[in-house]
Amino acid sequence: MRSLRMTQGDENARALLKMDSKGASAAAVSNLREIFVNHFGEEPRIYQAPGRVNLIGEHTDYNDGFVMPAAIEFFTWVAAAPRRDRKLVVRSLNFPGELEFELDRVEACASHHWGDYVIGVAKALEGARHRVPGANLLISGNVPQGAGLSSSASLEVAVGAALADVSGVAVGLKELALLCQRAENEFVGARCGIMDQFIAAHGRRDMALFLDCRSLEFRLLPLSGAPVLVICNTMVRHSVATGEYNRRRAECEEGVRLLAKHRPEIKALRDVRLHDFSELSRELPSTVMRRCRHVISENARVEQAALALEQGDPAQFGKLMGRSHASLREDYEVSCPELDLMVELASKVEGVYGARMTGGGFGGCTVNLVRAECVDDFKAFVGSGYQKTTGTVPEIYVCRVTDGVRRVE
Repeated sequence: MRSLRMTQGDENARALLKMDSKGASAAAVSNLREIFVNHFGEEPRIYQAPGRVNLIGEHTDYNDGFVMPAAIEFFTWVAAAPRRDRKLVVRSLNFPGELEFELDRVEACASHHWGDYVIGVAKALEGARHRVPGANLLISGNVPQGAGLSSSASLEVAVGAALADVSGVAVGLKELALLCQRAENEFVGARCGIMDQFIAAHGRRDMALFLDCRSLEFRLLPLSGAPVLVICNTMVRHSVATGEYNRRRAECEEGVRLLAKHRPEIKALRDVRLHDFSELSRELPSTVMRRCRHVISENARVEQAALALEQGDPAQFGKLMGRSHASLREDYEVSCPELDLMVELASKVEGVYGARMTGGGFGGCTVNLVRAECVDDFKAFVGSGYQKTTGTVPEIYVCRVTDGVRRVE
């Protein structure tokens, strides 16, 4: 998935990152409301949608597989008020300028600008016969940019909720997630799966979400009393990320095409079980075989991880995280030296149950399960070790798991 990039307002967003989550949210909402009133001359409604971290289940969503994300307390906020015409007037505290869109004369394709996410969601709503009358929007966010924590889905879902509400349209959470995914797939042009938008809509405090990306059936799994969730940002995003993401998806599709010649019932890699794959894999080129092996084994790991959470077994969950990272590094080849270093450093700290890269790869973040009493030692050791080796100071976030999209009263 493409990530949003801030060109101004970085310091404000970073200041919010350094505050506790409750204080950051209150400050952001208060500031957004005040600026909206001063600029547009009326009181807005305000909506927020979270970022996410994927605990396990990487590159499985677009293969109809299983994922286990959690919503985290970084947000995109959207202040909104309806207009009497068919215009969207959009400003952001993170990006320069003011954008205007005539909803009756929207361009057919993206302009490779952050406003694409807004207009894409509006087009998706209209395409589903939900008429958007026009709105003034003011946007702010503190989801770390380019970190693989799904800033784009957070924006899409917050905008979707805002536009639906000010338009008087009833849109359920599942439909909202699907419309936002459609906006990114069809207008923005990123071939993302459903996971990011789904967790931004359906997240629940202190719960991980086990999602079947084919049926969209899900269940919530308790994280209460579990180890602390710590996210380490490598501060790296390699330029190959978007092209390689699309390449991996194409390789998986090629694997399905070849496997289906022998097993017509195979419609996606989700349909292949690990115990059958050793025989079927003989028909695949080496690279395609390794891509498929990652996805198939990762689906099995997600199911095992769900059982570990249900049984209150963080040690087993952590082992599965380690196996997931190894598979992403060796079979799917989406890790990078910085991510591997973060995982290696984490493995040396007492009280760490598990560590792995999270997100699309080639930079971004690792996710770590750490015993509460060991968090300070973890931050000190991993932070100093990473800086010493790379010369870069990482950002380390101790995260609470939060609710999905909502209107802020």
